[in-house]
This record gives sequence, C-alpha cells and structure tokens, in this order.
Amino acid sequence: MEYLLIFISAIFVNNIVLSQFLGICPFLGVSKKIDTALGMGGAVAFVMTLATIVTYIVQKYVLEPAQLEYLQTLAFILVIASLVQMVEIVLKKVSPTLYQALGIFLPLITTNCAVLGVAILVIQKDYTLLEAVVYALSTALGFALALTVFAGLREQLSLVNVPKAMRGMAIVLVTAGLLSLAFMGFSGVDTGLKTLFGVE
Repeated sequence: MEYLLIFISAIFVNNIVLSQFLGICPFLGVSKKIDTALGMGGAVAFVMTLATIVTYIVQKYVLEPAQLEYLQTLAFILVIASLVQMVEIVLKKVSPTLYQALGIFLPLITTNCAVLGVAILVIQKDYTLLEAVVYALSTALGFALALTVFAGLREQLSLVNVPKAMRGMAIVLVTAGLLSLAFMGFSGVDTGLKTLFGVE
C-alpha cells in the first residue's frame, strides 16, 4: 500500500514539474511536439531510475560511512553525468537505432535538475532502496505525463489564432500555469487514500 501511495503522490499530487518546479527547462524546451515529448519522457524515466539507484548506494555506502555528506550534491552531479555518458556509449554500441531515436535527449538529461532533485529528495525522505526506485520511476512517469499533455496542448495552440500580444512564450507560460492549476485538483488524494486504507 505504501508503494501505491508513493506512486500516486509522485505522479499526480506532487508532480515534479507542475508542483515542485524542477525540470522546467526541458518542460518548456522539448514540448513542441508529442513525439519528442514521449522520447524525452522515456529517456528521463530510464536515467532517473538508474541515477537514483546509484546515488542512493553512493550516499548510504560511501558518503555516510566516511562522514562526507556535505559532498552529496557534487558527488550526485558527477554520478549523473557519468551515468548519462555511459548509457550513451552503451546505447551507441548495443542499439544504434534506439540511440538515434533518443538523439539529443540523452545529453540534455545531464542538465535536467529533476534528476538531481529526485536523487536528493530520496535521501531527505529517508526511503529504502525499493521505495526510492518506486519514487524515481513514478516521478519520471509524472514528468513524462506532464510533458506529453503540455506538448499536446502546444500542438493545439499552433492551430488557434492567438492574439498578437500573447504569441510565443507568453501563451506557453499561461498554458503551463493553467496545467499546473489543473494538477492542483489532485491535492489531497494521497491524504484521502491514507485515511481510507489506515496508513500513517
């Protein structure tokens, strides 16, 4: 039950982009078409889950025993950048078609603050490794959901006659704000589920 609550909360209630405002740069930059949004969402899901596992192990078995917790951010950034590079090299050799499909998305993930944010949040929330993996995967799915819905909205906006003063980034930001307000409708769902199932 605890895992289901983490899953629902990370996707809808505390969406990494629309509630916590992490990963805004790819959210605004890669959301012009649904195809690219799905590609970015898949790449982020893979890297975020893998990075969370590795950074969790680094934190619990390297930094904490050596009392080097103050190096957490630097260590996590290095781990994420190295992971992205390794994944890129492996994909290039093992599956060139998938590597071509992901294209520019893999290097972009290195600068996606949502990946680092999730790695740090997992430590702050004091999750177990399994809870951390569920949280990372569901957060990545929430990111992909928000990105895909936003891309669909932007595709529809391109068909509408937007007033001249609102064209470009202005209407994009207004749309992002409205989408964020729509996701606020899910607030309280996790509390309701906890009450329903008697989970503290």
